[in-house]
Amino acid sequence: MFLSNPTEDDSVRAIAGKMESEDGFLMNYVRLWTWRPDVHLAFSAAREALALKTQLSAREIAVLNSTTASSIGDSACSIAWGTKLAHLSDAETAAALLQGNDVPALSKRERALHAWASAVATDPNGTTREDVEALREVGLTEAEIFDATLFVAFRLAFSTVNDALGVRTDRRLAQEAPPQVLASVTFGRAVEE
Repeated sequence: MFLSNPTEDDSVRAIAGKMESEDGFLMNYVRLWTWRPDVHLAFSAAREALALKTQLSAREIAVLNSTTASSIGDSACSIAWGTKLAHLSDAETAAALLQGNDVPALSKRERALHAWASAVATDPNGTTREDVEALREVGLTEAEIFDATLFVAFRLAFSTVNDALGVRTDRRLAQEAPPQVLASVTFGRAVEE
């Protein structure tokens, strides 16, 4: 990354230790976010609160995050969320979504969420009432539409900070990704060496 590691103190050690125990290793983005452990904890808590009460399925959340990350060229989050989507569907589905190809294996709801995430990530001022109506037509409630938009916004914020400050994809994350997912991510920052 473009910043050095912050001076280690109790808050830095606490966040690094917590994240390492959850993920099994200290991911590159955590090193960056230890510049503001308080903000990272608050941001993570907000995302967790959203995930705990949403009616969207785990697979729908993976579609939203994978679409958002790939739409803005974030390689690390595309690999991470593409891998999650592959486990919830299959590697070919995840790879096609990450490449922006047609994904017939997605349900009608997932296809609508994919289109919504892409629109919100690339041109939020270009969305229309008709776009929201298309979400309603596939059965999404207004609460789910709001949640979907929050998932996209959280991913945009997180990815923007990481990408702007040079966080690279963790080698271990890339090694654990299905080959199809890894091969589909031809954008963004390279995997760490």
